[in-house]
Amino acid sequence: MAESLVYVRDTFIAPAKAPLSDATVIGWMRKNLFASWSDGIMTAIAAAVVIWYLPGLINWLFISAAWTGGDRKVCATLVQGGIQPDGWTGACWAYVGDKFQQFMIGSYPRPQAWRVYLLAALFVALLVPFLIPSVPRKGLNALLLLIGLPVVGFFLLLGGGWTGLVPVETSLWGGLMVTLIISFIGIAISLPFGILLALGRRSSMPILKTFCVVFIEVIRGVPLITVLFMASVLLPFFMEPGETIDKFLRALVGVSIFASAYMAEVIRGGLQAIPKGQYEGADSLGLNYFQKMTFIVLPQAIKLVIPGIVNTFIGMFKDTSLVSIISMFDLLGVVKNSFADANWATPMTPLTGLIFAGFVFWIFCFGMSRYSAFVERRLDTGHKR
Repeated sequence: MAESLVYVRDTFIAPAKAPLSDATVIGWMRKNLFASWSDGIMTAIAAAVVIWYLPGLINWLFISAAWTGGDRKVCATLVQGGIQPDGWTGACWAYVGDKFQQFMIGSYPRPQAWRVYLLAALFVALLVPFLIPSVPRKGLNALLLLIGLPVVGFFLLLGGGWTGLVPVETSLWGGLMVTLIISFIGIAISLPFGILLALGRRSSMPILKTFCVVFIEVIRGVPLITVLFMASVLLPFFMEPGETIDKFLRALVGVSIFASAYMAEVIRGGLQAIPKGQYEGADSLGLNYFQKMTFIVLPQAIKLVIPGIVNTFIGMFKDTSLVSIISMFDLLGVVKNSFADANWATPMTPLTGLIFAGFVFWIFCFGMSRYSAFVERRLDTGHKR
């Protein structure tokens, strides 16, 4: 009888080590910071730079900074006519505190500042539920935010007429208020107009397509400062003597036109990414052009280009500082103008003011970018099973 070749193991295999978890701090560091020799070297260099510069930065920003005071003496050394010891260096946050209201609303009359703060409260009250997906009645919310609020804000801030409020000229507006108003109106206008321009550029109607192509290419071919300059200086030459357009309105129109041209190209990229089968499927269902674009094509295209849309919004938010070319001062413009105040003329004042302005811009831009990432994750259903 042939010998059996069947073998049954009579001992258990030693248990393998548990896989390393990325959920722990060490696991995360191993995966993201020390995954290879090059990653480890770059991490070490970055850590050395942070360790070298961070203590001095913290000391300048917080520990040695001057937090309270009513004039330049708190931010100047004895040699400069101040109270700080010779060799002192630190941020002058007392200057920011003293100028804070000016940084927010510019030269808007202080007794009427409640109108600005009321509009800001209305803006937050409408924006927060609009950004939360679970809050119902998004259509009504969008209508109030994008149409109702600008109308209310126009009469509330400008005053005069039937409102019974003290009239305030737009030349007195400034600071963060101007930055937010121009960027918000620009966003509200550029997105729908950008969609229309993108659809027009892909249209089969020669006249419409030519107009959209010329408009987009001309606007994208010049810098924003040129558009604002033309709106401010050249536009009055084409008007009747004695007629004029408010400078703030010129800034709104210039920024909106500029952003619409860039938004059109972003949307067009999303339209080109939609497979031809989606168009053919909509046609097979008997949908007309409006229904096909509204319910089938545009929702998919906009989802694909959310990063590009938000990138355009962020760029427009930062470009509002260029409105100083038409004598309208946003946050950065007001901060720079405050450097001329002899009451706060110190070596530390300009740097502190610019750091404050940069931090405010970063807060808003970072917030838009994080919300964009949240929306992308929520809508990322194309490859889920």
